[in-house]
Amino acid sequence: MKKAVYAGSFDPITNGHLWIIEQATQMFDELIVAIGDNANKKYTFNLDTRLKLLHKVTKKYKNVTIDKFNNQFLITYAKNINAQYIIRGIRNTADYEYEKSMRYINSDIDPNINTIFLIPPRKVAEVSSSLIKGLVGSEGFEQIITKYVPQPVTELLIKWSNDKHE
Repeated sequence: MKKAVYAGSFDPITNGHLWIIEQATQMFDELIVAIGDNANKKYTFNLDTRLKLLHKVTKKYKNVTIDKFNNQFLITYAKNINAQYIIRGIRNTADYEYEKSMRYINSDIDPNINTIFLIPPRKVAEVSSSLIKGLVGSEGFEQIITKYVPQPVTELLIKWSNDKHE
């Protein structure tokens, strides 16, 4: 059974993340989508909210499990859950250079776990969670972000924007 892990902060999840998840569900028997939670990083949405969003937008995939991990390397987490593969998305050359280096380090730690790089299509390739959050608040942002995030995220970002402006 081929088992992979796709990890990120998913703060919030984007259609680019969902594209990677969908591709990975077709490639692997089991896909663990895990939120890596780092106590030193400031998140816009708390861990519980991000987990709930992931559950909501991935429920149609029968071979996806949502999980979390903190204070450990992704390669260590992958080994602990018996995953043979790590999935990483590549949006641009900066991502590639960083992910290539991480792949080599991960291979030094555990050469039995392979890293698979997926490059999303142009329509979602340049979208990041940070970019999406940067659009929120400007007039008409609601219509713009609907192209880049799933509906539950759009709803959350509209609420977040309203709460910020109260």
